[in-house]
Amino acid sequence: MSTVYLNGDYMPMEEARISPMDRGFLFGDGIYEVIPSYGGRSVGLGPHLARMQEGLDAIELRFALDRDYWSRVVATLAERNEGDNLGIYIQISRGADTRRHHAMPETIEATRYAFAFEIPPPPVADRDKAPRYQVSATRDLRWQRCNIKSTSLLGNVLHYQHGHSRGYQETLLFNANDELTEAAACNVFIVTDGVVATPPLDHQKLPGITRYMLLDMLRRYSDIPVEERVIQRHEVESADEVWITSSSKEVAPVVSIEGQAVGTGDVGDVWLKAQTLFCEHRYDY
Repeated sequence: MSTVYLNGDYMPMEEARISPMDRGFLFGDGIYEVIPSYGGRSVGLGPHLARMQEGLDAIELRFALDRDYWSRVVATLAERNEGDNLGIYIQISRGADTRRHHAMPETIEATRYAFAFEIPPPPVADRDKAPRYQVSATRDLRWQRCNIKSTSLLGNVLHYQHGHSRGYQETLLFNANDELTEAAACNVFIVTDGVVATPPLDHQKLPGITRYMLLDMLRRYSDIPVEERVIQRHEVESADEVWITSSSKEVAPVVSIEGQAVGTGDVGDVWLKAQTLFCEHRYDY
């Protein structure tokens, strides 16, 4: 990957320069998105850009996101960088001030940065090819505005590392009431007796784009019952299937939690139906 976008210009990555006084660097004061692109076709571009604008508004960063313009940025980066399977990362920070000060300055210009990186090919609805995720679980200790896709990701990084350092591929998170929130970098679904359930959105969870797309697909194109409701830890541990969802993973089956098998310990039948739907409709959004 060689070409990046910075503040209106395209350039080689090694030439990109951002001030050390940028509030994105000093405070994590910014919003980001990651948009998959397969063969030049983006997945969920409209919802991703809409969520980015919502995040900018939530942190009072006055920047009107021109969707046509940023759609062209995404397409240009996909075209100028090698590889058919790319993630397009977009970050907008509040910009560089002349001093480090917690109060939000009103006269600086936002820093806009985007780059492309290689990602795996799009997931397929095939039991034999499905990745099988083994995950850990722990108490959710992040801040109380997890609905904002902020660049301040240290809490998520620490939770992810909690599992990674023990050989797991993700970490499921539960609040003080032992209610499922999400995972370190994913949303979470469970399947019990054929019913798909996921926690309702609130300040404890990121409104994932894959989560949104999957719920819409299941409701529009299948007869699988779907619920958005509070899910207790014991329900996760006794579920027939558990999935984690994200833009790069799409719908990924979890086969064990803390070494204990989920259901049969393998990919489930409902997962196959859900990933099949996602393969059929991933470019519709």
